[in-house]
Amino acid sequence: MALLKNISKIFGNSDEKAIKTLQPIVDEINTFEKAIKSLPDSELYSKTIEFRSRLESGEDLDSILPEAFAVVRETAFRVLGQRHYDVQLIGGIVLHQGKIAEMRTGEGKTLVATLPAYLNSLRGDGVHVVTVNDYLAKRDAEWMGQIYTQLGLTVGVLQNNEAYVFKGPGELESVHRLQAYQADITYGTNNEFGFDFLRDNMAESSAFKVQNQRSFAIVDEVDNILIDEARTPLIISGPSQQNPNEYVKFAKIAPSLHEDDDYTVDEKLRAVSLTGTGIGKIEKLLGVENLYDPEYFGQVHYLENAVRAQVVYQRDRDYVVRSGQVLIVDEFTGRIMEGRRFSDGMHQALEAKEKVNIQRESITYATITLQNYFRLYDKLSGMTGTAVTESEEFWKIYQLEVLSIPTNKPIDRTDLGDLIFLDQHSKYQAVVSEISSRIAKNQPVLVGTTDIDKSELISKLLKREGIKHEVLNAKQHDREASIIAQAGRPGSVTVATNMAGRGTDIVLGGSKEGEEDLEWESRNKTVLDAGGLCIIGTERHEARRIDNQLRGRSGRQGDPGETRFFVGLDDDLVRRFGGDRIKSIMDWAGLDDGSPIENKMISKSIENAQVKVEAFHFDMRKHLVEYDDVVNTQRDLIYGQREKVINGAEISDQIREMLQAECVAIIENSMTGPRREEWDVDGMLSALSSLIPLTSELSDRENILSTESQYYIDSILNYLDSIYLSFEDNLGHENAREIERFFMLRSIDNNWVQHLTGMENLRQGIGLQAVGQRDPLVMYRKEGHQMFRTLQERIQSDVAHSLFKGGTEVLDSQKRISKPKVTKNVRPDAVNNQSASSSVTSKKIGRNQPCPCGSGKKYKRCCASAA
Repeated sequence: MALLKNISKIFGNSDEKAIKTLQPIVDEINTFEKAIKSLPDSELYSKTIEFRSRLESGEDLDSILPEAFAVVRETAFRVLGQRHYDVQLIGGIVLHQGKIAEMRTGEGKTLVATLPAYLNSLRGDGVHVVTVNDYLAKRDAEWMGQIYTQLGLTVGVLQNNEAYVFKGPGELESVHRLQAYQADITYGTNNEFGFDFLRDNMAESSAFKVQNQRSFAIVDEVDNILIDEARTPLIISGPSQQNPNEYVKFAKIAPSLHEDDDYTVDEKLRAVSLTGTGIGKIEKLLGVENLYDPEYFGQVHYLENAVRAQVVYQRDRDYVVRSGQVLIVDEFTGRIMEGRRFSDGMHQALEAKEKVNIQRESITYATITLQNYFRLYDKLSGMTGTAVTESEEFWKIYQLEVLSIPTNKPIDRTDLGDLIFLDQHSKYQAVVSEISSRIAKNQPVLVGTTDIDKSELISKLLKREGIKHEVLNAKQHDREASIIAQAGRPGSVTVATNMAGRGTDIVLGGSKEGEEDLEWESRNKTVLDAGGLCIIGTERHEARRIDNQLRGRSGRQGDPGETRFFVGLDDDLVRRFGGDRIKSIMDWAGLDDGSPIENKMISKSIENAQVKVEAFHFDMRKHLVEYDDVVNTQRDLIYGQREKVINGAEISDQIREMLQAECVAIIENSMTGPRREEWDVDGMLSALSSLIPLTSELSDRENILSTESQYYIDSILNYLDSIYLSFEDNLGHENAREIERFFMLRSIDNNWVQHLTGMENLRQGIGLQAVGQRDPLVMYRKEGHQMFRTLQERIQSDVAHSLFKGGTEVLDSQKRISKPKVTKNVRPDAVNNQSASSSVTSKKIGRNQPCPCGSGKKYKRCCASAA
């Protein structure tokens, strides 16, 4: 270990080396400070125009960066009274370079983002600043918007179903969503940006699209958004036809089943498996002979979801029930995930369990993972207090490098060793005792829990002891900012469910807002003398960085502070992933009931368990991306086709090719085999007639059976060309193109929805391939490719059958056109070069036969009257 430290001193680590290479840029920014400071506001404003002019003249952003950053720093000082520190300039450079800046809590990440956001907006492509919730998007847009507008930029804000542009302090103007995207800088959540992308690709016209170029995105709390949130794909869906009564029926059955006897639970995968006894019990209850008979297979799905809802998903941990709705709780942040629903019937099973209204399962109209959405950006960057532990995933999934930025002031926080208890009961008693002793000396305490249920348990214990406190979890979202603002007051106690993404610093002494300086300074000194903010973690989280985020709430900007985790050996993490090693260490240490110990071996084992869980979740996310990459390639092609259509691209050649290919496919599938009497002529004529109105000669069986298939194909294609030209002449060029685009768009959308559902069903069932020693992912790619080919064939078939389905009416008023006659043993070029007049024969036409003019009407109701 000593050798490694010496090597580090000699060579330095990679982050330090990278930071040193940025120092000359920081120095150059600082050389501009004096000159920029002397400029009046009007000339600062004019700098934006100057920078844009320089870019148009061929300069690049890197050459403009030093002066542009200096302009932003001076503007921030004038309008907000905040001046970027040198370390914040480094953070801004790192973001501009398309990397992740790891900056500790309290280092001013929100202010840092203004530097690269301003610089990159100068190109006019738009910059997207991504936050974890609507509150922070709105707050940051109003707060930092003062800097941008002072420099002549526009700022947009996306909110759930709403959009605004920033007009001035406290003034947001409600606008159409498109206008928010047309702003130079747009703030919004990952969900708002992602769902707008999906909705844009469901739009029937380019006029309905809102999202502009995805040029540059700055992701705040990047680990939360690109790691934690990335486990759940974005899905736009609609209701299916499944019967909600089935969920109710199995919700009543599930409590009668017993773990181990009737089913087993895999806590890691959150899955249940029925035992032989359980299967027999269910078969008896349902009155069926074989539960796994294909006829009853859907029942198994309902049953397993009902059992999972009963034993795996816990109320107030995984979800809450509010206003008759089951709402998902983010396991990492404790926030309500508005608008999100568990997939594959799980949400309906929970609704049945909680006896609330059951919303029907949905059909997927559009979906994308956050990984694949953010990989659409030309340049992506992010910032967070904790990213280094996930640096491997950031690189492998997003090709994002993580750089740890130095703090502005040295950290003066003491991270004490874990206190380890035999069980949770003794642990919680010790937590309450520790809180009591801390507030006795006026020290503020922040208590971190891993879920809502445990935060409310702590709250009950504190109430029992008469300790005044605030609870911060998904149920208190509206009061979140005000609770945090006062969490640093002397002797205050705040119980919080996972502090990740809270977005507000805890100031020692509490918020200064609306108070005299002397009053706040007195409180601030009291807290400093007491040792700063004390953090108590009530258990280790599955991810080390969540623990680090909790710790990082204390000791901001050089403030003192203390942190300590209280761990019970029956905590979820230890119980599920710690294994026998921790138990053996516990026996060796001789841990007594109620007596804590500090043991580095146990702490190290817990950390190793966290590493295992992180690797497990990484594999899950990687697995999700690998499967979505298959759909992503297909999505790019389909969305590319849609884009051409709604942007008014000329697709007439493509339409003609579709019509021709469909006709050829029908003929080739029917006129096969050496014996002509075996040809399916009737089926072929029926299929062709559903595409185009056939003439009597093209539908003459004797003619068809006496000619070669290629001659018949050429005749049909010539006839098809003449109908198509007549179709276009009748409607006019623009109307014909509009009809083509309409049918193409409708066909793409309808078939894409079915394809997505099919791909999801394939993904759900592909795991069975592993039983046959085949790689499920390889099989998914192979079968997915075949399904995509089928999708393209369906699109072609639908367009071909739709275009002329109403074509008989369209062709009613067309001029009489002559059709080529099918002739035996005539060379194809001879057929192609026949004159229109020579193709009409004098053969007698039956009154009820199709009119040879191609109108689709019977002869007696068409040309017979003219004759």
